[in-house]
This record gives sequence, C-alpha cells and structure tokens, in this order.
Amino acid sequence: MGFYFCSTFSSLFFHAICICFIVLHANSATPVERSTYIVHTDKSTMPKAFTNHHHWHSSIVDSLTSAKSSSSSLDDPYYFPPSLVYSYDNALHGFSASLSLDELEEIKKSPWFISSYMDRTATLDTTHTYKFLSLNPSQGLWPASNYGEGVIVGVIDSGVWPESESFQDHGMPSKIPSKWKGKCEVGQDFNSSLCNSKLIGVRYFNKGLKLSRFYHNISMNSARDTVGHGTHVASTVSGNYANGASFFGYAKGTARGIAPRSRLAAYKVSWNEGSQTSDVLAGMDQAIEDGVDVISISMGFDGVPLYEDPVAIASFAAMEKGVFVSSSAGNAGPDPHTLHNGIPWTLTVAASTIDRSFGGSLTFGDNFTITGWTMFPANAIVEKVPLYYNKAVSRCDSAKNLSSLQYNVVMCEDIGSIATQMREITLSQTLGAIIISNDNEILELGGVTCPCILITPKEAMAVIKYARSTEMPFVSMKFQQTVTGTKPAPSVAFYSSRGPSPSSPGILKPDIMAPGSLVLASWIPQEMAAQIGANVYLSSEYNMISGTSMACPHAAGVAAMLKGVHPDWSPAAIRSAMMTTANPLDSIHNLIRDNGDRFRIASPLAMGAGQIDPNRALDPGLIYDATPQDYVNLLCSMKFTTKQILAITRSKHYRCSKPSSDLNYPSFILLNDGKTKTVFRKFQRLVTNMGDGVVRYNVSVTAPKGSIVVVSPKVLAFEKKYEKQKYFVAIKHKSYKTSSVSFGEIVWVEENGNHTVRSPIVVSPVWKVPL
Repeated sequence: MGFYFCSTFSSLFFHAICICFIVLHANSATPVERSTYIVHTDKSTMPKAFTNHHHWHSSIVDSLTSAKSSSSSLDDPYYFPPSLVYSYDNALHGFSASLSLDELEEIKKSPWFISSYMDRTATLDTTHTYKFLSLNPSQGLWPASNYGEGVIVGVIDSGVWPESESFQDHGMPSKIPSKWKGKCEVGQDFNSSLCNSKLIGVRYFNKGLKLSRFYHNISMNSARDTVGHGTHVASTVSGNYANGASFFGYAKGTARGIAPRSRLAAYKVSWNEGSQTSDVLAGMDQAIEDGVDVISISMGFDGVPLYEDPVAIASFAAMEKGVFVSSSAGNAGPDPHTLHNGIPWTLTVAASTIDRSFGGSLTFGDNFTITGWTMFPANAIVEKVPLYYNKAVSRCDSAKNLSSLQYNVVMCEDIGSIATQMREITLSQTLGAIIISNDNEILELGGVTCPCILITPKEAMAVIKYARSTEMPFVSMKFQQTVTGTKPAPSVAFYSSRGPSPSSPGILKPDIMAPGSLVLASWIPQEMAAQIGANVYLSSEYNMISGTSMACPHAAGVAAMLKGVHPDWSPAAIRSAMMTTANPLDSIHNLIRDNGDRFRIASPLAMGAGQIDPNRALDPGLIYDATPQDYVNLLCSMKFTTKQILAITRSKHYRCSKPSSDLNYPSFILLNDGKTKTVFRKFQRLVTNMGDGVVRYNVSVTAPKGSIVVVSPKVLAFEKKYEKQKYFVAIKHKSYKTSSVSFGEIVWVEENGNHTVRSPIVVSPVWKVPL
C-alpha cells in the first residue's frame, strides 16, 4: 500500500540550475525599436476596394515606409518590416501592429486615423481560474450563493499558515454558523487567537505517525503548515481576497478562493515526517463531527480496496450525513488504470490546463522580437548580449563544450531533456539560453531556474537564420510576462491519473476535470517557492504549482456554493449537477484534447464528463440521486464479505437484499474483457426533474465506436418538480480482443428550453491489477 499527495508537481520540477542576474551592454549602433501599438480607425473611410476591414488594415501596414524601407533595405538581412498583430471590428474599429515611431507618425497623418497608444501589460485577477470558469459577480453561482457564505469547508491536508492574507477575515460576517462544533486547537507556534471569522477552526493528528515511526518529537507539533501543500489547497477552495499576489512578477493580481466567503477549517494529517492511515481517518472523522458541509482532500491511497481505503471509509460516513467530499484523482498519468480515490460516493477530480501562459521577450539585434515561454523567477536584465549558435555545440548537453561561451546567450537545440540542458548551462556559467522545444510538460509544471526562454522549432527558424547571417548577432531578454486567453484551453494535464478505477472499475472515474496546472495560491514563507542557480532559494507568500491536488479544491469550492444555494441537495445530487453540466468542449469549441495522449481527443477516462462549469451546475435540469443503501447494493455486488462491507458502512442496518452493480450514476462504463466477440450490458437510470412545471426531454445518443446504444424511452415527460422518471440503456460492443478505449455520450435535451443533461459513455478494456 502506498500513500501519496495526489497532488502536487512542484514548480521546481526541473532541478537544472543557471546564474542569477545579468547586465551586459554590447557596443552597437542604435537599433530601430519597434513596439506594439493599438490604432483606432474611422471605418467609414474604408475604401470600397477592400472587401473587409482585415484586408484594409493589412494594406495599411504593408504600405508603411520608414527609414529602413528604401529599396536597398529590402536586401538587408537585419531588416524586418512592420507587421499586423490583430485586426479588430467588434471591441473597437482598428488594429494592433508592431511599428517603429517613424511608422506610427506616418499613420497619424492619415485621414482615417483616430487615436493610438502603446500596448500595456494587463493587471490580472489571480488565481485567474475563477475567470476561466466564468464565475461572475453579477450573475450565476457567485451571487446566487453569496460567494459561499454560511458554508463550512474542511480541508484534510498538511495544515495551514494562519498569517496568510488569504485566511484573514476582512469582510467576513463575524457570527460563525451555529452548526459549527469545532475548535481552534492550540499547539507549537499556534495559539487560538490565530483563528478568526474566516479560519474558524484547526485540528492536527499525528498519533499514528508517532507510533509507526517511533517519533517522540514532531518538527512542528501543531496545525501550522510546514509543507506548503495544505496552505495552497485551502486558499484555492476558500481563500479570502488577497491583493498584490504574484509568483515573482508572474500572474499579478488579487488572489481569491473559488468560494471566498465560505468558512474554513483545517485538519492537519500530513507531516514532513510522513502520513498514516489512522491520522487521515481521524482528521476526516473530526471534520464530520465538527459540522463541515464540504470536505476537500487532495491525497489518496494506491493499491487498496475500498474497505481498506481511509478516504473511502470516512467519506461514506460523510455522505450519510450529507457532507460532500471532493477528492483528487492522482498524478500517475497518462497511463491507464492509475487513478486512486475512485470511490463511488465521492467526487473524483482530474486536472486540466488553463488559458494562461508565462513568457519572456527576445529582441534580436535591430530587427525583430519573439515572445517565448519562461517562468524565470526574477526581473533579470539581459541587454544586447552576444548570441551564439552552432549546431555542433548547441545541444547544450555538455558544460565542457559550453565553457568558452561564458559571456554569451547560447541557442540550444531540442534534445528532449530541458532539465539536462539547464543543468549543463549552469555548470558552464553561460549567461543564458534560448531553448528550442515543443515540450508540453514544462509548460504545465514550470521550473525555470535560469534566464532561459523556450521557443518553438517554427519560431527558431528566423532566429537561426539571423544568427547564421549576422557577423555579430546579439539578443536582449525580458522576463515576467503573463498572457491570458491562450487557445485552445483547457486540455487534460499529462500527469492527471486515468481510469478505470482499480478499486471500483464498474463506476466511470474520474468524474470531472478542473484547473490543476500552474495554479497560483498562498504559500508558506519558510518553504522554497523557486530557485535561481545552484544555491539561491527563494521564498514567497504565493506559489504556482500543479497537480490534481490543485484541481480538487476548485471542485470543492463549486460544491460548497451549490450546497449554499441548495442545502437540501444530497452529495449525489450535487455531484450529478456538476457532472451533467460539465463542458466537453474547449475555448475554440472543439472536443477537449489530452496532453498526455499526443493531443488526441480526451477520453472520459482522462477527464470524466468534462471541464467543470459552475454556473450551469446551478440549474442542471435533471439530477441522478443515490441513497446510502444504493451504494451498499453496489458493494454487495462486488463480492465483498459481510465484514468488509461493514468496515465501510459501520452499520448492520444495511442489507444485501438487492445486490446491484447498476448504481444510479450520471455516467456509463462497459468493461470489455476481450474474451467474447460481443459484450452487452443493460443499465437502468432514475432522473429527478429539478425544473418547475411541465417539461419534456428528448434523448440524443452518440455511440462509442464499435458499439450500438439503445435508450428507452426516447422521451421523458415530467408534470411537476421533483417528479422521477426511469429510463434504460442497452450497450452492445462488438470489438473482439481490442485494447482500445472508445467513448460517446447520452444527452437529454429539453424541449423549448435551455437544459441539456449529458452523460459520457465509455467502453474500456479490463486492466487486471491486484489490490
């Protein structure tokens, strides 16, 4: 049995190291500088010869002249013409372009010119994921739930750093909900005054750890976080508004949790010295007793059956009492059957990327600028440094070969190991590097410890041409740039663990996907957040880390707000609302792709029903509910002994009178054992109408490849709210001895309405992994 934080890929994943700050000026002629400007135009003056505004704007930029645009300059290898960046016709009439000052002045003389200004760096709202999830203060789930006010979230993790701005109680109602029965447990460097109207309680549990490891002394014997993980997770789900957040200049803005007005209780069960099942159980047990509404647990246990899994056992008790449990899927992807927390009565959350990127600009000589990717944690000055490119040396995998280039920025070929290149660049004391790479992993994990910027092979072609054709090429580098709105997004994070669930393969897991890559949230000042060079370690009040640990609290925050709006909903109802309204499409309206599977269309075994959509979950149309007895019926069908079932349920009043593997779940999975030519299974589902009045739903089916799917009836008619209707699904799969995964969907579409209730279908091979 192995325990893991389900959890975090540190931003220091790549341990290669480089030098710190650089100030170097080359002696050269003053270059013609270009900047990006936004230019407003009078569209009414557009000549009729142009069919649209884009053609007109392109013509304007193409016709510009400057000091370098004489006929002789056309053969100048250093000359790069002005370029159109965007052509606008909705937000404004005009365009943005890369222009010199002379070119801008020429534009200003034109009769169609209205105004212009330089492109500015935007001040972003961080963690940004709330905006990516379309949470809006004027409509939807945020105002409907009053940002989670009155709901208590319990975080089972490594504790909390109470001084963090995210856990201060400014703006919080002073009266704590009467259902709260917990306390602020004092301990080492933690007194009761550190709790407040936001952080209403803390507890810590290490007795099991002490006994198992014979520890007489724990390094921090209190709920104070010395790892950072718990603080990050807690601020993501429930953190209050914190101004001035950033990761060393990246992602600047105001941090806030997904449910920023919810109350927070922290339960420390994980320590620098380790973690034990007994302590995890104790923490979850206490959280239930204390009166939390939602539990977020970003950890899990691999290779254990449900009846030995502390998360499964404790969350069954939570579910019985109406407490919603959000858990992380794990970081063992992209291999199949690696998921943990595949627990039928909890929400299992996969990790996605978001539409935000971090970069630095490269300006080459007098000519052109490229924006690449970097997260170097300093505002380093790299000014007009000689640029070196030689294909033989530029593998950048040998410090010895690079040792003569100490005063250069070296351009590195793609060798498939950025970590190796960074390490060797550091050892050689080269001033910096431009690394050619299509590596998606570093884009998801971060970890740049030197003034290095990544560019793609396509972007590198112009740089290589410049370096080879110029007698003395040089480059300037700038860092700490943040870009939002990158497309397409989201995609499945490569590291996110995949189903089917080893512990319960008959239930499709994961359930849903939420932002998990490079999420910025609070951190502890005593733990390293970034590194420069071989021995410079940087602390910060905020950190940018990746993992399904970061996805789990996003979903927990949404569940908390749904609980606030619909206090009578069961955990199964809340999970159903989140799953059936999840979005399977990315920002360009294509099916979500999988970064861990060569960017193919993502399977529900990787992303569940899709990306969480908080506002749609507020009003799901139909829900799939389930009772504790329904889950017991499932356990009875899994050939567990009476004692094993009792280990989970804790009560003998449950009976195995109706064993059934057909749980009323918002998804479908058919396991193909590869032994028969045709695999068949019939499912029954019961849906509850959550809308008002008479309503009809028609079914739309997309069958998995090689399958026939029949749904009966094809129309569900409801006369009133809370009315229930059954339907049946028959799936026949004909692929004999196949190891491929196929998938489709069943969607109930409301007649003359806005509700669509979607359930994914998966046909999956069976992976035999003993528990």
